[in-house]
Amino acid sequence: MLGQLGSFLVDTVVTFFVVLAVARFLLQWLRVSFHNQVGEFVVLTTNWFVKPARKVIPAVAGLDAASIACAWLLQLAGLWLHAMIAGGDRALLALCAVALIELLRYAIYILVFSVIMQVVFSWVNPYAPLAPVFDSITRPFLRPIRKLIPPIGSIDLSPAVFFILLQLVLIAVNYLSFAAAGIG
Repeated sequence: MLGQLGSFLVDTVVTFFVVLAVARFLLQWLRVSFHNQVGEFVVLTTNWFVKPARKVIPAVAGLDAASIACAWLLQLAGLWLHAMIAGGDRALLALCAVALIELLRYAIYILVFSVIMQVVFSWVNPYAPLAPVFDSITRPFLRPIRKLIPPIGSIDLSPAVFFILLQLVLIAVNYLSFAAAGIG
């Protein structure tokens, strides 16, 4: 029972900060403004570990390498702690690979959430303060799909197509994660 409690707490805390660090990286990469509630929350909750890391890890090609490196290190530490609690294998190379794959999974989850929010806002209240944030996140991915599948009448099917593509990528990421962990 204590092992389950410990695993739950480690997973919850680590996942919270890792997802925020990945979101910070994605927002910066996609050039989404941080001057909104989502951007400010992400920056304020990750500054405590990203700012010191920036002193050691420089930007790479204009990308915030410190955010993604911190996310990877936090995920790696979380996997290692989880393995310690569960008494499982703690092979460092496998944990490093799984941590990297988990970052990809979280990035996909952020995109899935963004697509859902963008669609909901477009139906319910397209002028909501957060609608432009989710539109900015999804626009670079939806634009090429809209070129292939233009809106039919006033119905835009590109979010549904993108959602399906993201689910397919998640299936591949799951298999990759199992292979890296030596499970499959």
